Amino acid sequence: MSDENNSDEITPEVISKDVSETNNLSKESKYNDNIEKTSEDLSKLLDLEKQKSSQFEEKLKHVLADFQNLSKKTQSDIEHGVNSKIDEFMLDFIKIYDDFIRAKEVISESKINADGLNSILKNMELLMQKYHIIPIEALGEIFNPTFHEAISIILIQL
Repeated sequence: MSDENNSDEITPEVISKDVSETNNLSKESKYNDNIEKTSEDLSKLLDLEKQKSSQFEEKLKHVLADFQNLSKKTQSDIEHGVNSKIDEFMLDFIKIYDDFIRAKEVISESKINADGLNSILKNMELLMQKYHIIPIEALGEIFNPTFHEAISIILIQL
């Protein structure tokens, strides 16, 4: 009693078709799940790399600031060293200038021609003016620390 129009019976073709569709849906679902999982993983990796990048950027900024500070400090130290040597040299130069002044006074008292010595003194004075070194009339005046500079101290016993 087999009737081909009997609706209770399922043909193998229909079962095969249904299974095939289910397999396709299952594969598609798995594929979509994999894509979502991969997308999430990539997003996490991207966020992690962004954090690392910002950390390295901060470190770079700190290192650059340290380098700039060191550069400024080194430049300042060099300028300070050069200026202190120039100051030291000029103090020694002033001592020699004072010796020439005393020599001129002795020569003038002896009534000897001091034209050469006067020329040397004039050159020395021009050099001191160039570096803004001017004589201060302080002999007999009270010491003023804002205006005068003490080069030595003489102890007087009373």
